[in-house]
This record gives sequence, structure tokens and C-alpha cells, in this order.
Amino acid sequence: MRIAILDDYQNVALTFGDWDSLEADITVFTEPLEDVVKQLQGFETVVAMRERTRFTAEVLDRLPDLKLLVSTGKRNAAIDVPAARRNGVVVSATGYIGEPTAEHTWALILAASRNLPQEFRSMREGGWQTSVGTMLHGKTLGLLGLGRLGAGAAKIGQVFGMETIAWSQNLTPEKAEPHGVTAVSKEELFARSDVLSIHLVLSDRSRGLVGADEIAAMKPGALLVNTSRGPIVDEAALLDALRRKAIRAAIDVYDTEPFPADHPLRTLGNATLTPHIGFVTREVYEIFYGDAVEDIAAYQAGAPIRVME
Repeated sequence: MRIAILDDYQNVALTFGDWDSLEADITVFTEPLEDVVKQLQGFETVVAMRERTRFTAEVLDRLPDLKLLVSTGKRNAAIDVPAARRNGVVVSATGYIGEPTAEHTWALILAASRNLPQEFRSMREGGWQTSVGTMLHGKTLGLLGLGRLGAGAAKIGQVFGMETIAWSQNLTPEKAEPHGVTAVSKEELFARSDVLSIHLVLSDRSRGLVGADEIAAMKPGALLVNTSRGPIVDEAALLDALRRKAIRAAIDVYDTEPFPADHPLRTLGNATLTPHIGFVTREVYEIFYGDAVEDIAAYQAGAPIRVME
């Protein structure tokens, strides 16, 4: 069996999971594919890292050798599962844990609140104090989405002494109350939040949900945090607000990834940026690649597991 492991940016996939047990010919791609169809010809199995490489119907129709597509995580909007099924391709998932992303959300909030990137740089360069931070205690944390990750972020905010409010299209006061969170309207969420953190799945309903009007409704200097998916926020509107210093941002996800080296967002001092590492921890990778090996072994044995429907 020829196996392709895609988008292993850190070149660490083979250190997680018992790949030797598969007795397969494994190729690791550490850079994004320039021509998915051309580069994946001849591979029977592909392990795709979350949503980094798109497997549309057009792509799947042109990969006749592909029989098993393993997606890290439990969902992957970049894979056309019905098209895969039509082409006789089994799509298997892996397990996932969300705690690292919730933790990274707070790493970003703390870094932005205390200007840590600026102060780190000052210390490296031999300097001393250069900025004045802001405290979180007594401030309002707004959650755009109160699922498992949003609820986890709310719990941490409460430990910091923050008032926690939330909105999503299906959120009710009864669903919010057990988390110690107050359900509010969308308008109130943006108007009241000192820190507004996004915790939604990217879908047709959430794409562009945070646009110019929503950003304009935020408090001057409020912090917008996105560890979910880049397209939930209108990038042009965000860039405009940051340039005007209307708000601040702490961002881990982007419309285009890897993020272009010359993107203007990289130059703005009121934007704290990380390279989509919210989920990138040893514990998550052990699940991703360990489960991927199990998925492939099960397929080889004729009994696929964790098959996506």
C-alpha cells in the first residue's frame, strides 16, 4: 500500500502512531500540494490533516487509485464525502479533543491583554517596559457560540472574574444558565463585550457572520479573538478596523492558510497572531496519527472503522 500523509508542516507525523506496523510505502508531504491530482496519483491511502487540502468532487473523480481517505478529526468540510462514496473511496475519521484550542484561546487573550509579543521583543532586544496592559477581572467576556469549546472558554473567564455572556442562533437562556452564562442578543453581545471570542463551526450560516456592522458595534479597543475558522470574520472589515485602531484582535485562523508572508495583517501592532496552532499539541497528534494508523489497519483487514457518513 502507498500512503500519503499530507500537510505535515512540522514533519512529525511519523513520530506519532505505529506506522511501521502497516508495512506500507509512506510519503510525507510537509508543504501544501501545488497540484493535488498530479501529486497524489498512485496513492491508495491519503491521510489529510483537517481542512488543509480540499478534496472536491472534481479532485476525487480524478484520483482512480485512491481507496481510503483518512481525515484527522471528526469532521472535515474540505472533503466531499458523497463524491468520495460515489468513487468507491472510504472516508475514515479520527478522534479529537478540544481542550487545547480552549487553552490556546486564553493564551491569545492573555498575550493581547498584556501586550506580551511587544514585551517579549523588548526583552530580547535589551529593553524594558514598553506598554501598559489591561486587566480582565471585572470585564465582560462575550462568546459567539456556546458549544463545548465556548463553554470551556467561559469557565476560564469566570475564574478570572469576568462576566460571561453569549449568543448563537440556537442558544436559549435555559441552555446558557448551567454554564453560568447569560444569553443575550447578537447586538448586545457585540456592544457589551470587552473580549469577544468566536467558537462556531464554519458553515453557510456562520461564514461572514462577523462583518463590518458587527465590528463597528464593538467597544473602542475591545478584543476580537478567533480560534475557530478565518472566514467567520470578514477579513477586509477586520483589517479596516485594526488599521483605524478601533478594536484589537487575537487570531489563530485565516481565510488563506498557510498565511501569506506579505499579508498586511502581519504588520499591525494591535493584532496578536499565531499560525493556526490552537489544536497543535502532542496529545492531539497522538490521537490523530494513532487513530489514522488504526483506520488504515482496519481498512487493510477489510473492516473499515470510524467511517464518515
